[in-house]
Amino acid sequence: MSKKYFGTDGIRGRVNLEKINGGMFFKFGLAAGTHFKNQKKSKQIAIIAKDTRLSGYTLEPALVSGLTSAGMHVFTFGPLPTNGLAMLTKKMRANMGIMITASHNLYHDNGLKLFGPDGLKLSDKIEKKN
Repeated sequence: MSKKYFGTDGIRGRVNLEKINGGMFFKFGLAAGTHFKNQKKSKQIAIIAKDTRLSGYTLEPALVSGLTSAGMHVFTFGPLPTNGLAMLTKKMRANMGIMITASHNLYHDNGLKLFGPDGLKLSDKIEKKN
């Protein structure tokens, strides 16, 4: 099965085209929240951070809406380094961490990277399920 959305390191693309827009971020949040809320925890937690791209401020609310629609409690941390989010995901015992970033891509791009409860990037196997 080939990857539909995820590349080698998360989802990246031009903002407001194809897969990087509010509607898709809502769907990603709903799918990820549905997958990760199945962990046996008393409180289902997702944490979100982002880089300083302006488009992150428009994509984040859609992502939060999808996650909360799936029953997740969401904490947003604003701009934070990716490794900081990974560490917080593990430290807070969150179900997942989501970084809104396009890393080294051009300014008009954005995307997201998902981390599991261990603070590590999701495996290809889990990404294919979502």
